[in-house]
Amino acid sequence: MSRPEDTLPPDLFYNDSESRKYTTSSRIQNVQVEMTKRALELLSLPCPSLVLDIGCGSGLSGEILSSVPPADGGPHIWFGMDISASMLDIALQRDVDGDLLLADIGQGVPFRAGTFDAAVSISAVQWLCNAESSDTSPQGRLTRFFNGLYASLRRGGKAVCQFYPKNEAQRNMVSAAAIKAGFGAGLLEDGAGTKSAKVYLVLSVGGGAIEGVVEGMAGVDVVQRGKSNLERKRAENVVIKGSKQWILRKKEQMERKGKVVKNSSKFSGRRRRIAW
Repeated sequence: MSRPEDTLPPDLFYNDSESRKYTTSSRIQNVQVEMTKRALELLSLPCPSLVLDIGCGSGLSGEILSSVPPADGGPHIWFGMDISASMLDIALQRDVDGDLLLADIGQGVPFRAGTFDAAVSISAVQWLCNAESSDTSPQGRLTRFFNGLYASLRRGGKAVCQFYPKNEAQRNMVSAAAIKAGFGAGLLEDGAGTKSAKVYLVLSVGGGAIEGVVEGMAGVDVVQRGKSNLERKRAENVVIKGSKQWILRKKEQMERKGKVVKNSSKFSGRRRRIAW
């Protein structure tokens, strides 16, 4: 049986008919509720939070976010984004609580930096693993998505992306793109080895390593702790702008161009105290 993402791009696959069929299927509704509740369990959000629902479709996951009782820290305020106009039209007809945005997550996440406390995505990320034209690539779409998601979450924010990888290579490609964007990442698989297996990518932004986020969770495979830009540059032996090595290199370049440069000393590149 072919996978939907192998047949057509999501905006074409989820036309009016397919969107209506998806939303009214009791089986799909039950699975969506189960996976959304699992994602919320992994997020473990305190107090009412501002949550981004990525690939929100007709608002099935959003309804769960809106129905979290006050005793459990809800209801949450949520924004949804999806590439299918038909899906969003059904969400409007169903009068969901969240605000909706028609957008392609493969082109990024177009929100101001640090807007959201958390993000949830159910069965959407695998659609980014298919190139829809010769001038796009899965790696490029995943990079734009995770870079945008990382920027849109506040420091200490978390995200859970449930997806269906086709194979181990696709699974690794998704987690590698998240790590490259700066996330701490862990993978959790429910029902491993069965037809109903579900993979959850648990992500954290700054503030603490992923180990602290997934502490106590059984079956979570920590892929890699995200590194800051400074840590990555040091690991790659990249000269950091403003450092002594950077200053000496710039002076050498200027000398080669014939410009007058002051002699270097032990004080070159030393940070000075701010004078008030």
